[in-house]
Amino acid sequence: MFRFKRTHLFLLLALIAPVSSFAASFCIAVGGGFGSGGTTFIGTGFAVPAAGNCTPWSGFTKTASTVILTTNGTGCRSSDGKVLTVSVSSADPSFFGAGQAVFDYIRLCPAGVTGCPIGGGTDFGTFTGAAAPVTCTTSLLQLPAIHD
Repeated sequence: MFRFKRTHLFLLLALIAPVSSFAASFCIAVGGGFGSGGTTFIGTGFAVPAAGNCTPWSGFTKTASTVILTTNGTGCRSSDGKVLTVSVSSADPSFFGAGQAVFDYIRLCPAGVTGCPIGGGTDFGTFTGAAAPVTCTTSLLQLPAIHD
C-alpha cells in the first residue's frame, strides 16, 4: 500500500489540476476599445488555445459608456498557430431588447506571431472594426452589480 505525506499529496494535486483553472482573462479591443469609443470583449479565464485547438469563451463585453453584455462562444487557433478566431454571441435585454442576441466574429494574430497572414485583426460582427488583443486592466475586469 502506498503512503503519502499530506504535503506531497497537495503538491501532486496542484500539478495535475487542469491548466485552464490557472488561466487569466483575455481582452480584445474593437474600434479602439471600451473607454475610447469602441468595445472590449473580456474572456474571463480564457487562455489562447494551442495550435489547431479551440477553447470555450465565457465572459462579458463592455461597450458604449456603461453597457455590459453577457458574452459566450469559442476561440479557435489555426493549425499553424498564426490566427486566433473568436466567435461569440452577446445579450443584454436592456440594450438590445428581450430575447435578442448579437454576434461577433473576430480574427486576429495572437501576441508573438510573426508574419501575420491576415494583416490586422478585424471584427466582422455587430461591433465591426479593427480588433487587437489588449491588456486586461483592473478597470476592464470590473463587473458592477448594476449596469445597462
